[in-house]
Amino acid sequence: MTFLSALLAALAVSLAIEAAEGGSLRPVSLRPGDLAIRLLSYALLTLFWFVFSWRPWLAAASCVLTVAGLALVSRLKRGVIGEPLVFSDFALLPQVPRHPDLYYTRPVTDPRIGLPLMAALALIGLWFWLEPTVLPRGTLPALGSIVALPLLLAGLAFAAERAPLAALAARRCPDPDLEVDIARYGQPATILAYLLRWRATRRAPAAPALPAPPRAGQNDVLVVIQLESFIDPTRLGGPALPLMETVRACANQYGRLRVPAHGAYTMRTEHAVLTGLDVRSLGFSRFDPYLSGGGCEPTSLARLAAAAGFTSAFVHPFHRDFFQRAAVMRAFGFERLVMEEDFADAPRIGPYVDDRAFGRRVLAEVEAARGPLFLFGVTMENHGPWKPGRLPGLDDPLAQYLHHVVHTGEMVENLVRGLAERNATLCVFGDHAPALPNCRPGFGETATDYAIFRFGRMEAPPRGRVDLSADALGRLLRSSWAASGASVAVPRS
Repeated sequence: MTFLSALLAALAVSLAIEAAEGGSLRPVSLRPGDLAIRLLSYALLTLFWFVFSWRPWLAAASCVLTVAGLALVSRLKRGVIGEPLVFSDFALLPQVPRHPDLYYTRPVTDPRIGLPLMAALALIGLWFWLEPTVLPRGTLPALGSIVALPLLLAGLAFAAERAPLAALAARRCPDPDLEVDIARYGQPATILAYLLRWRATRRAPAAPALPAPPRAGQNDVLVVIQLESFIDPTRLGGPALPLMETVRACANQYGRLRVPAHGAYTMRTEHAVLTGLDVRSLGFSRFDPYLSGGGCEPTSLARLAAAAGFTSAFVHPFHRDFFQRAAVMRAFGFERLVMEEDFADAPRIGPYVDDRAFGRRVLAEVEAARGPLFLFGVTMENHGPWKPGRLPGLDDPLAQYLHHVVHTGEMVENLVRGLAERNATLCVFGDHAPALPNCRPGFGETATDYAIFRFGRMEAPPRGRVDLSADALGRLLRSSWAASGASVAVPRS
């Protein structure tokens, strides 16, 4: 009876929390089937915590705190990125203590984190001591119960991936629709359902139909640079960037780039460009494409480069383990990785390597290449968070961003000049808009900016502005990347 009372209290309070949280977005669905799934998820959460304590009210309180925590994190995330919490976010948790600054948090050694954490643990310990356990009396019944309940939950998890429960999940969540599903089933149920659907549907994505890659000439170079958080600063009310005039005057093609994320999730845009796959074709893998196949796509740009006689290099001045970049890029087919350890002596602006130093390393890689080269680079200087102390004398987030983006512009202009005498293609694009106070979700329909410069053999006239999606840019690079386009007049100053 005690457990039932605690469970009912947990269900009622959790429902109230989600109803209050969803009121400004979508009203909570009260249809019997939807409500049953929502309440079942709360009950499973309560049972999960009950396994660790066998104290009903502690388990009920833990369920309520979990639901409240998920709602709070979702609200914060939605305000910055425009998307609620998803199952794939939990795969990123191990990176938080390694790179706390990237996640707008502090290390556990910081008193502002460590002291509340210790207080919470002390409160749990006190509660554990004060509330009596409901384990059966006697050693064997108690041991049997301690073993049986986890086995029951494990068996339920096993059954959830098989008929008929898997079929129920497929009917209820045939395709990702986060906001609708959260309103129907609640955050915990949606996270669990999407995880099950992802596990049931993950597979190597179908390869798009592509033309056979042309063979490379001895001096052919393709350089593709993903610019961290890059958009034209005039769209944020900042001063004009000289690079944008160079783009309009000299680029073979440029425009807005529709990307599948705002303010974060670099891997989504990166994957779209490197594979040419529309994010909608990825199903439940769209939230983090690297979770499913890593870089094991047969038509990645790096693999096409190898087929065309190019060597390939990936350049990124940050940790190898972040997003599992080293392993993923190897899987994509990149032969050479140039990462943080190769930038040990490079100057930094704020916490990250100067974009101009990154650009110099890219040109050095081009100069050192023997034969055709495909180089894919990812910059880091513009990465958030934008908070006080990042740059001396500049605490305003927008001012910090505008300071960094000038260096990005100088880097790209240096690349244009450095590649102008080669048979080369240079493509630059922003991975997502910056997560700034004046650049909130929905800004410009998540569009960044891109440009393609072609040097050397004249094969196509300039096309001017052509707006694209990130996957369309990837397909464009596949269809024409080894062929040099029209020569352009390159500024020398």
